[in-house]
Amino acid sequence: MGKRIMVVDDSRLVRVQLGNVLEGTDYEIAAYCRSGEDAIAQYDEVKPDLVTMDIIMQGMDGLDASKIILKDHPDARIVMISSLAYDDTYKKAKAIGVKGFVDKPFHKEQLLKMFEQALS
Repeated sequence: MGKRIMVVDDSRLVRVQLGNVLEGTDYEIAAYCRSGEDAIAQYDEVKPDLVTMDIIMQGMDGLDASKIILKDHPDARIVMISSLAYDDTYKKAKAIGVKGFVDKPFHKEQLLKMFEQALS
């Protein structure tokens, strides 16, 4: 069985792109969440191997959602996927305990490499 991924992003386009990129790989999308609140609410039920998390979303942002998920599940593996590629954002994400950061727009090779690193 493949690795289960929870995609947290309010952009339908990004969710479609991720689905296309992961097709035919060892990863399956177990859940789509449109907000940080949604991800927190569904995490226990979905039990993903990996979470991809956008930063800018309606309501709670991805950094705050990641902080809460990691507080409740210290072994959670979260990779940020965002167009907010600033040094201070990288530092905040690392400090929270996020496993990696992928810039939008992303490429299949870069994404799969980051997933492997996050899961190892």
